[in-house]
Order: sequence, then C-alpha cells, then structure tokens
Amino acid sequence: MPSPVTREYLEFQSNRIEAVLASHRVIARVHGGSVSPRWIRFHLAPALGTKITAVRNLGEELALALGAPDVRVMREGATLAVDMPRPDAGSVRLIPLLRGFRDVPPLTACLGLAVDERPLLIRLPSPDVTHVLVAGMTGSGKTELMRTIALSLALTNRQSALQIALIDPKGRGLAPLAGLPHLVAPLADLNSAAILLRRLAQEMERRDAEGIASPRIVILVDEALDLLMVGGKEVESLLTRIAQRGREAGLHLVVGAQKPSAAAIGGLLKANFPVRLVGKVASADDARVAAGLGSTGAEKLTGRGDFIAVASGQVTRFQAAYVSSDEWRAALARVRR
Repeated sequence: MPSPVTREYLEFQSNRIEAVLASHRVIARVHGGSVSPRWIRFHLAPALGTKITAVRNLGEELALALGAPDVRVMREGATLAVDMPRPDAGSVRLIPLLRGFRDVPPLTACLGLAVDERPLLIRLPSPDVTHVLVAGMTGSGKTELMRTIALSLALTNRQSALQIALIDPKGRGLAPLAGLPHLVAPLADLNSAAILLRRLAQEMERRDAEGIASPRIVILVDEALDLLMVGGKEVESLLTRIAQRGREAGLHLVVGAQKPSAAAIGGLLKANFPVRLVGKVASADDARVAAGLGSTGAEKLTGRGDFIAVASGQVTRFQAAYVSSDEWRAALARVRR
C-alpha cells in the first residue's frame, strides 16, 4: 500500500471506501476532501435516496478497510464526511498558530485547527457564545483545552480589558495558569471556591447596577462535578446566577466536566451554555448529553485533543492547540512583560 499521506494513498483509500459501500448496495462517490495534522476527511456524495444511517452503520467495516482504529461519519451540508485518523498524526501548537494572525479580535480565543485546516476562533462576548461548556473523559484533553483558551486570551488581551478567575478543585489542572498577571485572585480550590464565586456574583450585581461590563472577567472552572458535589446548593446557585446574568455584566464561564448530565450539574445551569466543546466520551448517550444533540459522533473521537465544537446546531471537528512546557514558560514571561 502507498505510504501516507500521498495523493496515491488518498486515492487508494477513496477506492476502498467506495468498494465497501458498493458491497452493501450503497451507491456513493468520494469527491475530494481535506487533510489536517490529525485527520483525513473524505467527502462522500451518496445517490439520491441513500439513508445516512446506512452509511453510519458501516463505520466498523470502513475502519477495517481503511486500516484505521475508527472512523466517524458525519453529514456536511448536502454531502457526507468520512473522517479517519492520520497514520502519521501530529500536534497543533498554539504559539505558532497565534503568530499566523495579524490581529486577533478582542476577547477571542484560539481553540486550535479545524478539520479543513482553518484556525478555529471563539469570541466570548458574542451573543451566540457567552459561556462555554468543555466536556470529555480522562485523556480527551479537556483541561489542556481550557488552559489553551486562557493562555490564548491572556496573550492577546491586556489586563485593562481582561481579568481571569481560576477554580480548580484538585489544584492541578489549571495550576500552570497561576502565574498570569490577569488573575483577580489566587487559584481557588474546593475550600475557597465558594468565597471567590460570592465575590464574583457581588461584582456582577455592582456592574448591573452601574450599567458597565468591563473589564471582562473569564471564570474557568475545572472538574465542575467535583466542585458541585462538595460545594452543594450554594455553589450551584452562584454558578447558575452568573450563567444567567453574567453576559450583560461582562462575566463569562468556561466550565469543564467529564460527564455533564442534567442531574449532575443541574438543567438550569446546563441550559445556559450555548457552546459545547466535546472531546472523546465513552458512549453515544454520553455524546448526546455532552453535545446537547444527537449523532455528533463524539464517541468516535480519538482523544488527545480531538474535539468537536457545537454551536447553533452546527458541529465542527477540530484539533485543540497544544502548549509545551517550554512554550508555557516563554509565554508566561511574555505576558508578564
């Protein structure tokens, strides 16, 4: 077989996809695609009347034919997309990605690289964003993505425009961010989280009364389920108030949870997160709960920063940007300067 990833390799895999589908009387043609650092996407044009479920149900056979650990079949406009991991997958690094921008809009975070090789940005003050839920099992890259969001914001926004609050029950995941000069308070753990949330809720009410919304405050909460289990109704009530009323006062939540079910984090709190960033989950049911809609294929993600972004009913696959330990030290020194 041709070595990856050459034109011959892509044509070979395209023929394999068409052969598997034809063997099950599913008439479809591969008509191009895209190659990113982590995946190869094949665009598939099925014949009129072909059922999407018929193609999705052949996922295991497609993976076997392509020599891939798994594949993900998604609808993309009028066509279908078949995603497979690259056999020579690489990482996406945040710092070089940011260098490629002449200007990053205010309060905008760079998440990583979409499957079509375009940088994926998210602007927190947008009415369609405001608060972000980050979900994924252990090994999905959930905490790393939250760190990327915070560092991306800190590198492109001065303290006069942006402040950051960190809540981490275990005190480990968000610890690398503790040196940012944008922090409104030291990293909060289980014991100090409620105090910090009360302070932020009071600030929100003061801003509401005065009609102001700056500087923006981004509140990152890692391991939210642990926090709610220990903090109880008070912490849930404070988070819900900020989620409901924070936008007008310039407060934004970025909350990380392994399995954000309504029973675990409260339906009212969950309903206030219009944007979901979902990494690898254990099952299709977990994917539906985390993404807020079905058939996203999040259970087919490969982990290690392989995510989907769900916003306004649209699903975008992306590779979360990564920051090495050396880059962390250099970036923090740059922000302090």
